[in-house]
Amino acid sequence: MALRTFVAARVGRPGPLVTTVVLLLVAATFVPLGYIVSEFVAVGPGEAAELVFRPRVGQLLRNTVGLVVCTVPICVVLGVGLAWVIERTDVPGKSWWGPIFVAPLAVPAFVNSYAWVGAFPAMHGLPAGVLIATLSYFPLVYLPVAATLRRLDPSIEESARALGSGPVAVFARIVVPQLRLAVLGGGLLIALHLLAEYGAFVMVRFDTFTTAIFEQYQSSFAGPAGSMLAGVLVLCCLVLLATEATVRGRARYARIGGGAPRAAARIRLGATAVPVLVALALVAACALGVPLWTIGRWLRLGGAQVWDFAEIGQALGQTVALAAAAALLTVLCAFPVAWIAVRSTSVFARMVEGANYITGSLPGIVTALAMVTVTIRWAPPLYQTVAMVIAAYVLLFLPRALVGVRAGLAQVPVGLEEASRSLGKSGAVTFARVTLRLTAPAAAAAGALVFVAVATELTATLLLAPIGTRTLAMRFWSLSGELDYAAAAPYALIMIVAAVPVTYLLFTQSRKAAGV
Repeated sequence: MALRTFVAARVGRPGPLVTTVVLLLVAATFVPLGYIVSEFVAVGPGEAAELVFRPRVGQLLRNTVGLVVCTVPICVVLGVGLAWVIERTDVPGKSWWGPIFVAPLAVPAFVNSYAWVGAFPAMHGLPAGVLIATLSYFPLVYLPVAATLRRLDPSIEESARALGSGPVAVFARIVVPQLRLAVLGGGLLIALHLLAEYGAFVMVRFDTFTTAIFEQYQSSFAGPAGSMLAGVLVLCCLVLLATEATVRGRARYARIGGGAPRAAARIRLGATAVPVLVALALVAACALGVPLWTIGRWLRLGGAQVWDFAEIGQALGQTVALAAAAALLTVLCAFPVAWIAVRSTSVFARMVEGANYITGSLPGIVTALAMVTVTIRWAPPLYQTVAMVIAAYVLLFLPRALVGVRAGLAQVPVGLEEASRSLGKSGAVTFARVTLRLTAPAAAAAGALVFVAVATELTATLLLAPIGTRTLAMRFWSLSGELDYAAAAPYALIMIVAAVPVTYLLFTQSRKAAGV
C-alpha cells in the first residue's frame, strides 16, 4: 500500500502523501490572512479602531473605490466593444486586431505609467490612474469575451434577426446576457489588479492603499498603521470576491444539443468601417504606441551609454534565475492541489482549491508584509533570503499555475492510469510515464505564465529581496525613481520583449478553447 501514497488508488481518494502536501500548502496560503488577524489582536480593538477610522484611511478608501468604480466599467465597455467588432463584423484586418489587443498585457502597468509620464509629465491623480489602468488591463476583459463570442451558437442571433431585431437589439438582448460570466470574471481580475498595483500609481502621484502601505513600511518598518491599512485592503479584496460570486450566482450558459458548428455571419460595416478602423487604431496607439514610442525616444536620447551590458546582464541573470526557480516550484506545488481538485468531488477538494484562489487574490504587498513579519519573529535566519522571495512568489502565483495544471489533469483519461497500475507499475512510475507526459503541455504553459509574472513583479520583490538583488523590475524602478528615464528604458524594453511570447500563448490558447 506504500506505493499508493503518491497517486490515488481510486478516483476521489488521494494518497496520504498528496493529502499531506496539500494541507501544508493550504496552511502556507493562510499566512497572509493569519498575519492580518494576529496584527489586529496584537494592536487591540481600541488602537485598531483609531488607526482605521481616521481621515487618511477615508481618503485612501475614496481613492481606491473611485479607481475601481471608474476603471472596471470602462474596461468592460472597451473590452466587450472591441471583441464584438473583431468577432462579429467584417472589419478589415480582423486577424491582426486580436493579437494587437492582447499585446498590452506584455507591458507592465508601471512601465505603461513610466511611458505616459515621460510623454506627458503633467499627468497625475485619479484621471491619470484610470487611463493607465484601463490601457494596461482592458485585455483581461477582451480575451474571455472574445473567446465566448466564438463559442456562441450563431443560430440564436440569426433567429432574432429573422424576427426583425436589428444588430444593436440582437447584441443587447441576445449576446450581452451570454457574456455575463466572462465580463464578471474579467472585471474581478481587473479590480484585484487595481488593489494590488503599486508602481503605476506612484508614478502618477495617486495614493491608494497599496502605495500608502508601502510608504508606511518604509517609514516605520511594518508598524501597526501599515498593518491596519493592509487589513482594510484585505477586506476590500474579500468584498470584491463575495460581490462577484453573488452577482454570478449559479448562472451557466450552455447549449442543449450540438448547436451550429460554424462561425456566425459577420455584420457588414459599410460606410462605418472607416470610423471603426480609426477607433481601433486609436486604442492600439494609446495602449501600445505610446509605451513603445516613449521607450524608443529615451533609448535614442540616451544613446549607447544607457546599454550598460554588465549591469543589464546581471539583472537579467538574476531575474531569469528567480523566475525559473519560482515557476518550477509553483507548478510542482500546483500538481497535488490540482490532483485533488480534479479527482475528488469532496467538500475538502473544493475548500483546498478555494483557499488557494482567495489567498492568491490578495495584493502582493500583504503577502510580502506577512513573510517579513513571520521571518523576523519566528525565523530570523530566513529574513531577506532567496528562499523567502521564492516562497512569496509561490503564494502569489500558485492560482495562475493551478488553472493550467488543473485543465491539463482534467484531460488525462483515468483509465490509462488504472491500466498502468494494473500492469504492475508503481504509482510514481504511472505518474511519470502517463500523467506527467499528458499534462506536460498545460504545465509548461502554466510555468510560462508564472515565469513572466515573477519577472515583472515589483512590490513583493522590493520588500523581500536580499541585499544585492537587482532584478529587471527593481533596476527599472530604481532608475526611473531617480528620474533617469533613459537608463531605465533598456530594462523596460527587455521586460516587454520577455512577456510577448506568453501573451501570444494566451491568445492562441483562448482560440483553441473556443474551438477556432
